[in-house]
Amino acid sequence: MSLTDWTSLAKIGCRIVRQTPTRLLWKFAWNFGWRNLWNMRSFEKRSAKGKKFFPAFVMISVTETCNLRCSGCWVSAGGKKALSNEQLDGIITSSKKQGSYFFGILGGEPLMYKGLLDVFKKHDDCYFQLFTNGTLLTDDIAMQLRELGNVTPLVSIEGLKDESDRRRGTHEVYDRSLRGIRACKKAGLIFGVAASICKSNYEELVCREHIERVAREGAAYLWYYIYRPVGANPKPEVALDREQIRSLRLFLVEERRTAPVALIDTYWDDKGVAMCPAATGMSHHIGPSGAIEFCPPLQMACENINDTGKNAAQLFKDSQLMADLRVMTAEQSRGCILMENPNRLAQFLKEHNAYDTTSRQSVLEEYSRMVSVPGHDMGDEAIPEKSAPYRWLKKNYFFGFGAYG
Repeated sequence: MSLTDWTSLAKIGCRIVRQTPTRLLWKFAWNFGWRNLWNMRSFEKRSAKGKKFFPAFVMISVTETCNLRCSGCWVSAGGKKALSNEQLDGIITSSKKQGSYFFGILGGEPLMYKGLLDVFKKHDDCYFQLFTNGTLLTDDIAMQLRELGNVTPLVSIEGLKDESDRRRGTHEVYDRSLRGIRACKKAGLIFGVAASICKSNYEELVCREHIERVAREGAAYLWYYIYRPVGANPKPEVALDREQIRSLRLFLVEERRTAPVALIDTYWDDKGVAMCPAATGMSHHIGPSGAIEFCPPLQMACENINDTGKNAAQLFKDSQLMADLRVMTAEQSRGCILMENPNRLAQFLKEHNAYDTTSRQSVLEEYSRMVSVPGHDMGDEAIPEKSAPYRWLKKNYFFGFGAYG
């Protein structure tokens, strides 16, 4: 165990404490830290005892509406589906009764969803991670989030200036997102920056320079994803190859020990063995149509919540599609079935009579056309975590829960 690991973590913690109001730190420590740790323990116990299933936490896409048109995005361009405020409130209320108080809020662009901050205010005992492109994150919105104290914005940066414009389908996206990040810092929020890594942004974003840039802007964490070529405009040619995925993993493991921000991923456990959060049951998704879905990019379902959303927990418990998908995906790979075997997935969804939950109504056809690309399962070449603090976090928050037998 290296003192360097703990020193780096202490420096990150000190910086966050200096720039964040005490009330927001308390909300983070209690609503996210303590409640979420307790919830994960309860989830483990339910899984071990074979009790009725409910995910450790729920991802919720509140709307299809977005102000950008990004390549590789699974959300329907121009789509208008959205949850009602009553449904969103019902999902959260139903989840809280299961002991779950942490939610990922996605879109489209969730800041285009009317009434979102009112829902956050009503559920001030919860903690919300707001997935946003940052272009609508004004000083006023950031100060409202500061007043709430229970939201961490996660701002997506898909490349520097030119690459952001190419990926996002419009102009000046990087500068607009950067203004959103600076509004978060000005308001003293605990916030993060996300990046979906592909061939065209790898050199710009998978480097120490980007880590330090994000730290200078005041982010508490930097979350790296692997690009998934899905949606109406998937661009599989920019998906990472196997060596790049391995290099990304090595980069995370090495930089995590000294990085001035927390480097986050949800693809590998503490031993470096690949995992899928949905296959473990740790997380599932509710789409803007109200559909109970395996994960955000898998937009096929067999169940929808009702007008109040209060039946969400029961649907998760009773869903045969979710149960069968957890088994099937875990048997196929520890990686991502959408990337590695989309044809098998399409066949499985047909067999279960799953329906398309999107506005574009072409998802099954898209899956049938997709080509296999490398996922994050590196088999015998697994690279274990080197950072002692992060190994502990992986064991306690992202363990596999026996899903892979």
